[in-house]
Amino acid sequence: MSLNNAAVRRLVSLAPRFAPASSCAVASGSGARRSATKTAALLSPISSLLSHRRCFSETSAKRSGAPSNPGLSFPCLDRNEARERSLDGGPEPAYEKVVSGYSKYHHPHPFSLTHGGTLPSFDIAYETWGKLNADKSNAILLHTGLSASSHARSHELNQNPGWWEKFIGPGAPLDTDKFHIICTNVLGGCYGSTGPSSIDPSNNERYATRFPIVTIFDMVRAQFHLLDALGISKLHASVGASMGGMQSLAAAALFPARVGRVVSISAAARSHPYSIALRHTQRQVLMADPNWNKGFYYDRIPPHVGMKLARQIATISYRSGPEWEQRFGTKRARPNDPPALCADFAIETYLDHQGERFCLQYDANSLLYVSKAMDMFDMAQLGSDNSSNARATVDTTTTTTTTTDAHARLVRGMSKITMPTLVLGIQSDILFPFWQQKEIATCLKEAGNANVTYYELDAMFGHDTFLIDLVNIGGAVKGHLELA
Repeated sequence: MSLNNAAVRRLVSLAPRFAPASSCAVASGSGARRSATKTAALLSPISSLLSHRRCFSETSAKRSGAPSNPGLSFPCLDRNEARERSLDGGPEPAYEKVVSGYSKYHHPHPFSLTHGGTLPSFDIAYETWGKLNADKSNAILLHTGLSASSHARSHELNQNPGWWEKFIGPGAPLDTDKFHIICTNVLGGCYGSTGPSSIDPSNNERYATRFPIVTIFDMVRAQFHLLDALGISKLHASVGASMGGMQSLAAAALFPARVGRVVSISAAARSHPYSIALRHTQRQVLMADPNWNKGFYYDRIPPHVGMKLARQIATISYRSGPEWEQRFGTKRARPNDPPALCADFAIETYLDHQGERFCLQYDANSLLYVSKAMDMFDMAQLGSDNSSNARATVDTTTTTTTTTDAHARLVRGMSKITMPTLVLGIQSDILFPFWQQKEIATCLKEAGNANVTYYELDAMFGHDTFLIDLVNIGGAVKGHLELA
């Protein structure tokens, strides 16, 4: 049946008679005025429209009064939104300008990585302190943690304090009157070395997540190309803490003839499921930020919220419960204000500050790639052929089935580390528990290294003790490096 305009207007005028008194309520019974069934069916679309209008009006009337309580304020979200507005339109922060005063080594040849993929060329940013002696035998390669730059100490070209400022200098643990210290930004980083934010020379675009997966072993092999260019055939020592401690072990195992002694602080011979889980969670939070855009956020708004949250998670693992109990307790930052869902306790404001400070200081893709390299680290992957040029030295296909087998493989993988080795662990470290450093020392001894020194420090600063405890960490390192 077709209806003209006049008929439609007539039906609309009749529709309220057949619409339910309140379509907001559930209809009751099945015997609702059978005599109007045909007409109601005809009018149902129009009746439905009118009843929805009435429902909306009735609901709005009910909501027209004031709420029972005022809404909470969310300054933490307001700050995120303000930061986003300030970043709108890009460009991505120039991370290589966060630090300055470094030199660059350019490797002009293709560089193959452990898990496949090739870099057509690469750069390594590095800084040095102390004078290299005539026979170039006094060089120490200092390895960094996950997000550190090559700026370990201040110098004429960059007078800002470095991340190990008090540990390097005349008379310091890394004594510049005696040694030539070299520190690099790792391959995959963003502070001058080639990483995901770098330009791919093949297409003049940022690598982004087209950057190949990188390993700790790849980072070390790139560093030794730098040493080749500097004419340094053998290091006095390979020194590092945290991820740097992993690199220090890898350097000694991959290039045993080129490393005189080893220092590994708060590190591991293989990553533990707990630390892998922590870093996985950080990556998942970061990648869930819509601005991450599968890694292609350059020249757009970077994933600053994901980076902030990832850093907060990481910070929890860097320090210890006893320190936080002493430092923060359960104090609220603003005890006279009502409780809030944003940062409220003093510990929360500390985490918030750490996240704010970091979120635009480091490239998000570098965080993903370098943290993944830490997860994959396992000295048991090193095969029997530890020649410096062989990519095949890393066996990524073999898996262990038992604890005994895993330990045996770890011992074999570390068997080339026969030089004097210092291993330091921190009892309050939850990211790299001290038993992991004890495992390093045990495996080295079982592999035949008779020059292993292991110290376990009772410090309250957790994983970050290596950045803080100049007396104990620094004293042990200095003694090991200067031992005749």
